[in-house]
Formats: sequence, structure tokens, C-alpha cells
Amino acid sequence: MGITVDVAYKSLNKYTEILCGDKVELLQTADSNIMILADGMGSGVKANILSTLTSKILGTMFLNGATLEECVDTISETLPICQVRQVAYSTFSILQVYHNGDAYLVEYDNPGCIFIRDGKLMKIPKNVRVIQGKEINEYRFKVQKGDALILMSDGTIHAGVGELLNFGWLWQDIADYAVRQYAMTVSAMRLAASISRACDELYQFRPGDDTTVACMRIIDSKPVHLMTGPARNPEDDVRMVHEFLDDPNAKTIVCGGTSATIVSRVLGKKLDVSLDYVDPEIPPIAYMDGVDLVTEGVLTLNRVLQLLRRYVKNETVSEEFFQELDKPNGGSMVAKVLIEDCTEVHLYVGKAINSAYQNPGLPFDLGIRQNLVEQLGRVIEEMGKKVVVTYY
Repeated sequence: MGITVDVAYKSLNKYTEILCGDKVELLQTADSNIMILADGMGSGVKANILSTLTSKILGTMFLNGATLEECVDTISETLPICQVRQVAYSTFSILQVYHNGDAYLVEYDNPGCIFIRDGKLMKIPKNVRVIQGKEINEYRFKVQKGDALILMSDGTIHAGVGELLNFGWLWQDIADYAVRQYAMTVSAMRLAASISRACDELYQFRPGDDTTVACMRIIDSKPVHLMTGPARNPEDDVRMVHEFLDDPNAKTIVCGGTSATIVSRVLGKKLDVSLDYVDPEIPPIAYMDGVDLVTEGVLTLNRVLQLLRRYVKNETVSEEFFQELDKPNGGSMVAKVLIEDCTEVHLYVGKAINSAYQNPGLPFDLGIRQNLVEQLGRVIEEMGKKVVVTYY
């Protein structure tokens, strides 16, 4: 089947708390993608530690082939039952989607997964198992391209309790809202953010509980090839360009004037530079047949890095972030591709030293392109996407 996934999540901290008591872990194996959502009891530092422990333990054990029973046993022994409330210190949901379309879902005391297919809410047949005295919902089912699966912490169904809604935002109401939003959104990020924003509004922007929405969309593989910098040896220019363009299914991006000139020369294609300065801090983009997006180099990549870091830090619930991402400048355009239209990235990086970057007037983090690319690779991996870097 060869499916892949688009994953994203958004968390709201309980009002006045600095740390979130929910934790999402995104993992990859050779043949699957795993998303784990843990909700620590209470809020603040204690809940954050408990949910982090739970998600890390479950993730590590799953990656090493542990069974569900072994995972639950370990969690039970590591995180004891609260003596006051007589409930577990952390609840969790685990969603594993294999590249052949098989899906495995485990839920313990979190709200049920929302499963959307063809614009309709789907019911997943479940199997209830009792492990260590705990009732665990276990599901095995098939997914297909276009499906969306949404995991939530209980902060979502508590939204509005005693304020705008007497009994909170019921699961069915959230599911219906998610179905409507799915028809209008293009990525897991925007879907998670729209549901999270609705919860925030119901809480009147003072969340009474940590609230997390984690989305997984089943999509086609969307590789992105990004080339920046000339090769150290000019004789490698042709090989670098041909390898950069070797996948007809990949979206191609060139960052850097010298790089664009090299691609133009090798391909024999005209390079047209726009004169439209939509952002005074970011040089304009350019156009070339055979390449999807052509931008300036380090200034643009630095803006891309800033936007991706904001994304990883979970600053995507505000309309301001989406407005920034939708701007027609090179930095926003590259960041939007990497966040919303990409499942894996191959970076083609030239190691020739550009004398312009040695200008002491430039910010320090722009001085070395290689350092910038390494930071970019790390933050893309934090987004749950595969990164390959080839140097020339």
C-alpha cells in the first residue's frame, strides 16, 4: 500500500501553569509510525513528569517489540495508584499505523479516538482487555489514504464545564466539529489547531485542565528535496544538480542565489528573479522551469528555522502563526512546504565557502551555512519527519 502519515498536535496548558501535564511522543519504525498521548494526573510539574515518563516508557518499549501486557505492567509498577483518588497517575493512548495500512490503537481512560473517512465519522470495533486490573480498549483495523485519526486528552471534553456548557464539550460534539473542520483543512497541524482553538474559546481562554489534540492523517508520501550552497569542488556541480532532481515525485526547493545560478546553468533554464519585496527582511523569490521554489539563501533559511522552531514549540494555535505561514515571502513559503506538504526531506548541501557570509555585520548564526543546515535538519526531525543530508 505504501502509505505514510502527516502528524501534528497542539497542547494548552492549564491556566497559570507553565508546564503542560500532557505529553505527545512521535516515533518511527522501519514499517510504521507511532503516536503516543499521555495525560498525567493533576497539572503542572508533577503531571508533566508523570506524562513524560509514561510516554517515554511506552515509546521505548514499543520500539523494542514489547507486548501491550509488558507495557502496562511496567507503567503500573513505575507509576503507582494514587492513594487519595484510587486512580492511575497517568492515562494514555497509543496509535500505531503500518505502511501496509494496518492500524493498532490502545486507549486507557483517555477520550476515544475520532476516526474520519470520506467526510464521515467511523466506528472502530474494540476489544476490551483487563490487564493489572485496568480495562484497556484495544483496536485493530485498516486505514486508507484520506483517513484522519484524532487522539485527545480529557481536557477537551471538560472544555466549558460550568461556564459556557453545563456538562463540557461532549465527545460526539467534538467529533462532529472535527468532521466539519477536516473538510476545510489541508494538514494535520491546522486540524489539531482548529479543535484546540475551539477548546480554548470554550474555556474562555483560561483552560481549567491541560488540553491536547493530536492528529494523524493518512496521506501519500511527499518527499521534498532542498538544495543550498555550491559544491566545494565546482566539478561536482552537475552531479549535485542531477541528484537533487533525481526523484520526479519530490517537490524541489533551491535556497541561494549561487545555487540557483548553478541549477539554471546545468539545466539550461532561464532564472527570473521577482522584483516584489513583500518582506523588507527577506529577499524576493525567483522562478525557474523544473524547480518548484527558488529563494535566497541564508537569510531565508534563517527565517525558515525560526518558523519551524515556533511550530515545534507548539505555537500554532494562534491565527497569527497561520497568517505568518501563509505570507508570500520565501521564508514562509519554504516553511509552509516543510510543515504542511512534506513527509521526508533530503537536503543537498554544498560546502564551498561563500565570502559574503564572512561579513562581520551579519548575525553570528548566519556566518556558517553548514551550521544553519544542521539546525534545520534537527528541527525537521523533531517534527516527526525523516531527514537525509548529502554534502558536496
